[in-house]
Order: sequence, then structure tokens, then C-alpha cells
Amino acid sequence: MGKIKVLIVDDSAIVRKIFSEELSKYPDVEVIGTAPDPYVARDKIVSLKPDVLTLDIEMPRMDGLTFLRKLMKYYPVPTVIVSSLTPAGGKLTLEAMDIGAVDVIAKPGGSYSVGNMSWQLVEKIRAAAKAKVFKQESNNAATPKSPIKALAQTSHKIIAVGASTGGTEALKKVLTPLPANSPGIVVVQHMPANFTAAFANRLNSLCQMSVKEARDNDSVVPGTILIAPGNYHMLLRRSGAMYYVQIKTGPMVHHQRPAVDLLFKSTAQYAGANAIGVILTGMGSDGAEGLLEMKQAGAGTIAQDENSCVVFGMPKEAIKLNAVDKVLPIDQIATEMMRMV
Repeated sequence: MGKIKVLIVDDSAIVRKIFSEELSKYPDVEVIGTAPDPYVARDKIVSLKPDVLTLDIEMPRMDGLTFLRKLMKYYPVPTVIVSSLTPAGGKLTLEAMDIGAVDVIAKPGGSYSVGNMSWQLVEKIRAAAKAKVFKQESNNAATPKSPIKALAQTSHKIIAVGASTGGTEALKKVLTPLPANSPGIVVVQHMPANFTAAFANRLNSLCQMSVKEARDNDSVVPGTILIAPGNYHMLLRRSGAMYYVQIKTGPMVHHQRPAVDLLFKSTAQYAGANAIGVILTGMGSDGAEGLLEMKQAGAGTIAQDENSCVVFGMPKEAIKLNAVDKVLPIDQIATEMMRMV
């Protein structure tokens, strides 16, 4: 494969300049053009045929969401959303993911430096270049599968789930059918700070279980899903018969914070055979070693299959390590999780 051809669409000349300069440092990426608005972008997409688009969703003339809808309907291109770190930005970003965007990065600025952003941006572009995107005829994102029958009794099982690129939609498909009294679930989805709260709120409106962004010392109890906050690691801990989460900072693991591996390894240590581990779509190898530790501790383990993954990276690495009991399409994972429970 040659260089990844990137088109940058942003109304800020500063952002266009920073992204162009940062991406030019990587030999496998080539910025083939920039556009200040969707009208210019439309012409450049047709003439330059980029592999990946970075798209600002708050733009004049035509907003990014309207443009993305048209793009995904007529000319799908893997798209990384560039969004401001605001509640409104988070909400718009989730809508963009529903429409077909594959990932999100926060706009550089404030405490979020260009240095922090550079590596993340190129990793997201590499993942997007491998992503499967399809023409979106209609937005059926808010129609969850028919719910699974309520469990006869709650249990002290723990379900730990990890996801990255494409994970927001995958998690929706796995979590929305679950009955309200399902075991406690802990989730790491690679996402920037400030976006995870909006994501948890969105899931809470769709799921029968209660969903929230995790806080330090939150209990992991039946009926509740805890989402790791962006830019913090989440680990499972145990006190007597009670499970709770520890939210902490610390070095990135696999260039990620939160890291799936830390959640899975702590779940192996404290829940052992009382746990189920699930690894979903995403670039890289985060979670593979942790899932192996969970399996070795007696946990049941599931990986999403290649056909239903946006990027078959994390599940593939876990399968290679022989860490996976079952490899399943995304729409069968919820049922299998409940069967294992």
C-alpha cells in the first residue's frame, strides 16, 4: 500500500496548517489537500480521491453533519471527526458516528497540546485508512435489536468490554439488547476526554441498563454499565464481595489512556472465573494480553469477527494469542454474553 492520502476539511486556517505540518512528519501519510468548507471539499474529494478525510463538524455555509450525511450516501470516505471539547461538540460527534464517521479527535488548543495531538491524529488516520465504510441509505442507528429476556436472577459476574475504532456503534449493538438486571459491565472505549460523558449519556437513553461515565470508587453492580472516562485508566478492584472501579492517571499503554489491557488484567486478577471478557473492533493490539490473562484466570472470552469489525485489529491480535473462546458477529455477542452468565 502506498501513502495514505488525506484531505483536511476545516474552516480554521490554523487547524489546517497544524494538521498539515504534523502529518507531513510521517512517511506513510500524505496531505493531498485542504478545504475551508464542504463545498470546496466536495470538488477536491472528486478530483483528488483521498483515502481519509478529517472533518470539522462546526463550519459555516454547510455544517459537517449535513456534509457527512451526503458523503456517506453518495461517496463514502473514511472520516475522522475534529471536534471542540464541549458538551455540544460531544453530542454532534456522536451524531457523526451514527452517520458513519469512524473516529474522533479533539481540536488542539488549551491544555490539549499539538504534541499530544500529533501521534493520536496519525494513529486515527492509519486506523481510518483500514476501516470499512459503506453507503448509508438511511440512519437506522437508533433501532436496537429486540431485547434479550430478563435473567432469572442476578449474579456476581462481571463483564469487561474493550473497543476502539468503530466501537461506539459496536457497543450500541452489544449493550442495547441486554436486560435491565444483567451483571455489572465495565467498558473501555478509546475516546478523547469530554466525549465519553456524552457517549455514556447517549447509551443510557438507549439501554435498559443504567449507563454512566465512571467515577473513582463507583460500585460495579447488576444493572449498571460504567464507561471509562477519556484520558483516565479504569481498573477493577474488589473489597470483600463488592467490586468497584479505580479511576487513575498514569502512562499511556499501547498509546492509549484509558487502556483496555489495564482493565482486562485487573479483571483477571480480582474477578477471575467470575468474569467475561469481550474485545470489539479497533486498531492495534490493546486488550489482547489482558484478555489472555482473563482466559487463563478462568473467564469466558469473546472476540468480534472480522466481517462485522470496522477495523479487525484488536480482536485479531487476541485471537492470535489464543485468548478467545468464541469469535462471533457483532449481533450475536450480547446473546452469547448472557449465555455465558
